[in-house]
Amino acid sequence: YYIDVSNTHKNKVPGNYIRKQTLVNSERYITPELKEYEDKILNAHENILKLESSLFDQIRKEAAAETETIQQNANLIAMLDCYASFAETADHYNYVRPVLDESDEIEIRQGRHPVVERILPPGEKFTPNNCKIDSKETQIIILTGPNMAGKSVYLRQIGLIVLLAQIGSFVPAKEAKIGLVDRIFTRVGASDNIAAGESTFLVEMQEAANILNHATDKSLILLDEIGRGTSTFDGISIAWAITEYIHENPVVAAKTLFATHYHELNEMASIFPRIKNYKVEVREYDDKVIFLHKVSAGGADHSYGIQVAQMAGLPEFVTKRAKEILFNLEDKELTPYEIKKQKLAKFKNHDDMQISMFEIKDDSIRKEISDMHLEGLTPLEALNKLNELQKKVKDVK
Repeated sequence: YYIDVSNTHKNKVPGNYIRKQTLVNSERYITPELKEYEDKILNAHENILKLESSLFDQIRKEAAAETETIQQNANLIAMLDCYASFAETADHYNYVRPVLDESDEIEIRQGRHPVVERILPPGEKFTPNNCKIDSKETQIIILTGPNMAGKSVYLRQIGLIVLLAQIGSFVPAKEAKIGLVDRIFTRVGASDNIAAGESTFLVEMQEAANILNHATDKSLILLDEIGRGTSTFDGISIAWAITEYIHENPVVAAKTLFATHYHELNEMASIFPRIKNYKVEVREYDDKVIFLHKVSAGGADHSYGIQVAQMAGLPEFVTKRAKEILFNLEDKELTPYEIKKQKLAKFKNHDDMQISMFEIKDDSIRKEISDMHLEGLTPLEALNKLNELQKKVKDVK
């Protein structure tokens, strides 16, 4: 900061002005007052930072002295906020107060998924469903039905209702009695771990192993499509064995909901007393599937995979061909594995009709093959030679 005075007026400059700089056409001066003002302005930002730091340190020291009180109040406010959210949600969306006890029974009447029911398209209503599961009569529910029918939603719905009840919230249902659980185990969705070189199936088996190794008779297990990451019969075998282990092992014996497309597992209900079959109802009309999203007792007969594929937009040729193959499979009542065995049997029979060269008793053919210099033959010569030998073998036969 300075006062610029042209040469024309420099003789009029007061005596207390201090010359700072001389230019061709003017002189620049400062005064003690101007210098003091300059220092204040130039150092203002630094002084502001110092003052802020000092005030912050002072506030921090005062707050540190009241840490315990502040944390207690923060916890109380957080709990109040949580309870207020629970209350507002319960009031707005017609939740009910669940009954919690120490029993092993979970009974839910007209339960709903708290998220899905809120995001449905306008005019579409969520279909509520019941669930009753315990450790004495219905320990394991095998849930079958087509894709898009609502199996996964039903599993998640039960898990969320139990979780909400145990954290003190009202639940989306008409009535709910929840026997306390120690853990909720889930094996849903499909994911891999490429970075660790772990396939989808390996990750699925690791999660299943964790469940079987840590579940207790007070746990709730939700299994969605266990075994689908491998071949059909491997998957069925693993799914069956896991279900049987949960049923028969008294250490585990957890309440379990198992959604699957393996209809073969429905047979377990006739073998194991605490396994029950349930299905998600659908209606078939004009070669189309209508999803009712209603869970009822019994096992599903079909997966309606082709109809769902049509809805997904697969080319008509693909779906028509799939229907033909399905008809042939169902008509013969053969599984793909049985068909494969039949094909292998045909190949075996065909092989039995062929005679090994080591069974040929004509020494001339043996000698001809032994003396043959393959490295000196062109591909065409080798093919012709093979044709000659084949004719000789047939003649021997």
